[in-house]
Amino acid sequence: MSAILLHLLPHIVSSLLYAALGFHFWRTRWRETDKPLVTLPMQPWERGAIFAALLFQGIGLYDGLFSAGGMHFSFSFALSLMLWLAVLIYWLESFRSRMDGLQPMVLPLAAASALLPVLFPHVRVVAHADAWGFKLHFLAAMLAYSLFTLSALHAVFMGFAERKLHQRALTKSLASLPPLLTMEALLFRMIVIAFALLTLALGSGILFSETLFGKAMALDHKTLFAFASWGIFAALLIGRRAYGWRGRIALRWTLAGFMVLLLAYIGSRFVAEVLIGRL
Repeated sequence: MSAILLHLLPHIVSSLLYAALGFHFWRTRWRETDKPLVTLPMQPWERGAIFAALLFQGIGLYDGLFSAGGMHFSFSFALSLMLWLAVLIYWLESFRSRMDGLQPMVLPLAAASALLPVLFPHVRVVAHADAWGFKLHFLAAMLAYSLFTLSALHAVFMGFAERKLHQRALTKSLASLPPLLTMEALLFRMIVIAFALLTLALGSGILFSETLFGKAMALDHKTLFAFASWGIFAALLIGRRAYGWRGRIALRWTLAGFMVLLLAYIGSRFVAEVLIGRL
């Protein structure tokens, strides 16, 4: 029992830290008070606390994925890893842009995702994990999924800010957010990088599929959803460059592409591992 608790402790600690930090950022950046609207930049101790939560969750993820020899994976670890990378990217971005006003949105989601390996601990052994082609494919795919996850969250945050601006409601939460044009520039910067990584992941999957699995890439639902998502984001980037797409059009395309990509892996693994119970 103690060994199991020690194995789950990093996930629990990181979830509690994320939740506490999310409440702290909501109380200091979003909660309306009678005091004047004064923007409070992120403090060094706040960055340190987020880094500590990232460190605990990272230890838990590494232990769950690699501790028993070989490599293990599941939908719960995939989603937890995506949000871990998303928080890490926001943490790094906070050194160059104001990200404190976005923390009350992303940190509660990170707290929930950090608990998923505790609630759904079953993992499956990943075959061919020692092959460098597979490592390239896996790393590119996870980084792409993470950046697209962050892009989708960012699109939701932008929609929230845009709605507040249209309502002409100058609230503390709105005052703590970065300017809308800055958020939009960051969104497309993340999408461009994520699109390149997704292209690399799909390309490496096609190139190394026969070497790793002894057969060409199968056109199953996961592959079709992944290529459909690639097409949606390609159309978004072309529309952005050719027609100047921005605002709500860009946000809708971003969320549509992310939902299709989410179905490509997370949805299929959730059905197989939780609803059907097949590993």
